[in-house]
Amino acid sequence: MKTKQIQNYVMRYLEATECHVVEKTPAHVTVKLSPEADKDLTGRHYYWSFVERTGAEPQTMTFTFVFDPEKMKEQEAKQQQKKSPQSQTASPAPATDAKDSILGHYFGVSAPTTISTYGRIPRDELTYGSRRLEQIFGVAKSRGKFVQLYEHRKQSARGAAPSVPYTTWLGVNYKVELCCDMKRGEIHSLGINLMTGAIVDSFYEQMADRTLTPKLPVNTFLSRPSIPLTKAMVQLEEHLYKKLEPYDHKWAAEAQERLEDEQARIRSFYQELLQNADEETKPAVEQQFEQRLQEIEWQYKPRIEISAINCGVYHLEGNSL
Repeated sequence: MKTKQIQNYVMRYLEATECHVVEKTPAHVTVKLSPEADKDLTGRHYYWSFVERTGAEPQTMTFTFVFDPEKMKEQEAKQQQKKSPQSQTASPAPATDAKDSILGHYFGVSAPTTISTYGRIPRDELTYGSRRLEQIFGVAKSRGKFVQLYEHRKQSARGAAPSVPYTTWLGVNYKVELCCDMKRGEIHSLGINLMTGAIVDSFYEQMADRTLTPKLPVNTFLSRPSIPLTKAMVQLEEHLYKKLEPYDHKWAAEAQERLEDEQARIRSFYQELLQNADEETKPAVEQQFEQRLQEIEWQYKPRIEISAINCGVYHLEGNSL
């Protein structure tokens, strides 16, 4: 992922979780986390259990997320150059209240950090592969496994738009992996109309240009689906199997040959060990032999693994895409 893509993704997460943006530049963003995001990212389980038990006012953390470390250094260097010698003189830190709150005493919670204490705000670089970015990916994946959305309708300037029916679609993103000692992965996005049973490929791409909302728009009503979700899932899986049948499966035959060669090599190696092993060591050698065969079979055996990444129920205007 490029820097701009990472920034757009993270900002969408922060907006979706209603975090408060304190400062934003092309290189970074400083945010005060919402309670939802704080629970997701900080791991302060004991603190949040205390807040929920006692009803205390929660104090969420403030973070600086850096998207472009080099540009961030340039910004800080320019800010430092603009400071006059008088402004660089450190002012005495304000005296803190001797009476710490119970939250501060037990959990180290202080008053909300402001931009004047910028240097004390935790900072994370959100570059591809970084721990914090992987954490945000994981949170978004776990919370976005299933969604229910409605297509947004623009209100007519002349008044209320006439009531229209919405058709329900089930969309599923499948991950298909062709596995042996090598692996190839594919993403298949399928959608099925729960009224007619029509199935479309590239469902996600067709939904990308539509404006969706979690709330049912005014002057709309939902047509009752004629196909239950369980049956719709079966139909989508059967459609996916039919798409995979025409594939050239020469790779599987070649992988099976490599598997048999490796199995023959291992049997030849351990056969000699078993013949020379005494009664005490023979059971351990046999166990190692069986374990090695299982490992080789798992590594080389050709197979197709299919998993559902996420899915959603979409209520769309009209009966077709």
